[in-house]
Amino acid sequence: MRLVNLALLGGLCLAFQTGGSADDGMFPMSELSRLNLRERGLEITADQLFNPREVSLVDGICRVNGCTGSFVSPDGLIITNHHCAFGAIQKASNQARDLLRDGFRAATRAEEIPSPDYQVRITEDYEDVSDRVLSVITPQMSFLQRTQAVDRRSRELEKEAEAAHPGLRAEVSEMFPGRTYVLFLYTYLRDVRLVFAPPVSVGNFGGEVDNWEWPRHTGDFSFMRAYTAPDGSSATYSKDNIPYRPRRHLKVAAEGVNEGDAVFLLGYPGRTARHRTAEFVRYERDIRLPLTVDLYGWQISEMERAAAADREVAIRVASRMRSLANVEKRSRGQVLGLTRARIVEQRSEQEAKLQAFIDADPDRKEKYGLLLSEINGVYARMTANGPWQIHFQQLRSACRALAYGFYAVDAAAERAKPDLEREPEFQDRNFEQTRDRLLISMRDWNQELDVTLLTGMLERLSRFPEAASLESLNRVTEKSDRIAEQAAKLLAQTSLGEVEFIRECLQKSSAELTEIEDPLLQFLIGLYPTYRAMRDEQKALDGQLNRLYGSLMEVKEQFLAAAFIPDANATLRLTTGRIRAYSPRDAVIRTPISTLQGVIEKTTGVAPFDTPDAVLQAWEAKNFGRFVHPVLNQVPVAILYDTDTTGGNSGSPILNARGELVGVNFDRCFEATINDFAWNTNYSRSIGVDIRYVLWITSRVYGADHLLQEMGIR
Repeated sequence: MRLVNLALLGGLCLAFQTGGSADDGMFPMSELSRLNLRERGLEITADQLFNPREVSLVDGICRVNGCTGSFVSPDGLIITNHHCAFGAIQKASNQARDLLRDGFRAATRAEEIPSPDYQVRITEDYEDVSDRVLSVITPQMSFLQRTQAVDRRSRELEKEAEAAHPGLRAEVSEMFPGRTYVLFLYTYLRDVRLVFAPPVSVGNFGGEVDNWEWPRHTGDFSFMRAYTAPDGSSATYSKDNIPYRPRRHLKVAAEGVNEGDAVFLLGYPGRTARHRTAEFVRYERDIRLPLTVDLYGWQISEMERAAAADREVAIRVASRMRSLANVEKRSRGQVLGLTRARIVEQRSEQEAKLQAFIDADPDRKEKYGLLLSEINGVYARMTANGPWQIHFQQLRSACRALAYGFYAVDAAAERAKPDLEREPEFQDRNFEQTRDRLLISMRDWNQELDVTLLTGMLERLSRFPEAASLESLNRVTEKSDRIAEQAAKLLAQTSLGEVEFIRECLQKSSAELTEIEDPLLQFLIGLYPTYRAMRDEQKALDGQLNRLYGSLMEVKEQFLAAAFIPDANATLRLTTGRIRAYSPRDAVIRTPISTLQGVIEKTTGVAPFDTPDAVLQAWEAKNFGRFVHPVLNQVPVAILYDTDTTGGNSGSPILNARGELVGVNFDRCFEATINDFAWNTNYSRSIGVDIRYVLWITSRVYGADHLLQEMGIR
C-alpha cells in the first residue's frame, strides 16, 4: 500500500490526440487514464501502470542521478546505462585497477563498490498545487519578485509536505510555465553501489564516431544496487546496510522483441522546449547551440591531448570528457536539424496565424495583442547578451578550480539567508549532499589541464568589451601576451583544488573569505557580483516569460484546442511506440535491429572499435545460448523504435506490451536530436540495447550468472 494518497491532477494536459501507436507525447502519470493504451498496442491498463493506491509498474522505475533505471530483482538490483554508471566506474578506477578498460563484476554483494555521489529517486505520488503556488503573485510585483515569490512558496509547500510524510522528499515542478505546478513526493536512496559493468569497449563501443547514429552496436548497460538502513530507511553507506526491497521489480523478458512489436518507456526525460516560440528556437539555433559546440569542442580537444600522454589523467577526465562530447555532438545535430526541418520558419508561420486569430476579435486583441511581440523582446535581449554571458558562465565551469571556488563563495552568500530564500543546493535539506558530491568530484582535479582551460577562457573573454569593465577580469586580460602567464600564476598559487581547503572555505562567511590570501579565490570574489547579477537577471526573465507563456497557453487553447502536453521537466513520463525502421535519406532504409555480426564487422582492434577478447572468443565459439534472435539467427545488440524521448530517458526501460523489460534506452538517431524542440514520426527514433545482448554479455561472456539467477532467468 502507498504511504501517501494525494488527489490526482486535473487538467494537466490541456488536450491531446489519443489514437495511433506513437505520437508527440511524453505523458505525465496523471494523463494515463485518458489514453487508449489498447490502441497503442499495450496489453496493460492505466492502473497497472500507475496507481497511487496500489503497487503498480511505476514502483519498479527509479531515477539514477540524471538518468533513469529499473529495479530488476527483489533485492534492489538496478539496470541502467553504462554511461549513467560511468561516473561510479571512473571514480573506482586507477591505473592499477582500471575498471573502465577491464569492466567490473562483483562476485558477492560484499564486493559491490559504494558510489557515494549517486542517489536513487522513486516517485511515490503527486498533487496539483497550482492554486497554492500562484496565490502569492500580485500585480505589483516586479518580474524578479514574481520568480522569488514562486520559489519561496514552492519551498514552503515542500517543507510542509515533508513534515506530513516523514522519510519522503517533496519537490514542486513547474509543468506549464506560469500556470501549472505539481508537488511530487519521492523516496531518496543514498547508498548506491556498482555491481556489474562491461568494459568501456562494450559499454561505449563506437564511441563518439557512432554516438547519435544508427545502426549502433553498443552494450550501453550496467547494474547497480540500492541499499537502505536495516530498518528500511534511507541512509548513506554503511557495511550494515541491507539491499532495498522495492514494492515492485520488473520481469525481464529474455526473448526480447521483433520488428513491429509495441513497446513503451517509463522514465524521467529532461527539458524540452516544444511550447516555446520561434524566437526562442532562433536563439538556440543561432546563439546558444553553436557556442556550445565551439566551447565544448575546444575543451574536449584539450582533454584528449592531456589524456593521450598519461593514462591516469585519461581516467580522471574520462567522465567529464564523455559528458561534454555527448552534449557537443547533440548540439551539432540540433543546429543541423533545426535548419533542415525549418523549425523557426514553421513556428513563425504558426504564430502569424495565431496573431491573426488574436487580432480578429477586439477583446482578444486587447488582452493578447502584444503578447508575441513582448515574448520576442525577451529573446532579443537574450540574443544580444548571449555570447558574453555564455562565455562568462563557462569561465567558472571550464576551469574546475574556479568551479570549486565558486561553490564556496556562493555557499557563503546563500547560507547567510533564511533557509527558504536560498538557492536549492544550499538549503539545509540539500547542503550536505551537494557539498559531499562536490568534494568527491575534486578527486579528479588536474592543475596542468586547468591552466590550459583557464588560459583559453581568459583569452576568449578578453575579446569582449564587457571584460574591460570588470576590474578583476581586466587585470589578468588587459595584456593579451601575458594571459597564459597570469593563468599559470593564479593556479600555481591557489589552494582551490585542495579538498581540505574547500571544506574549510565552506565553513566561512563571505567576509572571512575575503581575508584569505589566495589569488584565484580573490579573482573569483571580484567576479562574484557579476555572476549574482546575471542570476537575478535570468530570474527576472523567467518571471516575465512565465507570465507571458501562461497567457500564450490561454490563447492557444482557444485557437488550437488540441495537442497540448507539458514540456518534459525531469518528472516521470510515459511514451509509446513500436520497433520500427526509418529512412534518414532518399533511397536509404535502416532496419531496426542490429546484431553481434555488426560488432565483429566494425571491430578494428583500435578504439573506439576495439572489441574485448572475451567477446571475440565467445563469438568464435558460437557460445550464444538462448539469446539468438529466431529470425536474424544472431545475438541482437541494439533496437530502434519510434517513442518520444529526450535527455534523462537514458536508462529508461524498454517494455513490451505486457510491461516486461526487453531493453534499455540509451540514445536517439542524429536526426532525432531536435526532439527537444519538435517530434516527427518520420525521423524521431530512439535507440536501446536489446535485453538479449545484456544477458549474453553478462552471463555467457563475463560469467555473472548469479545476476541472471537473481533476475529469475534460467
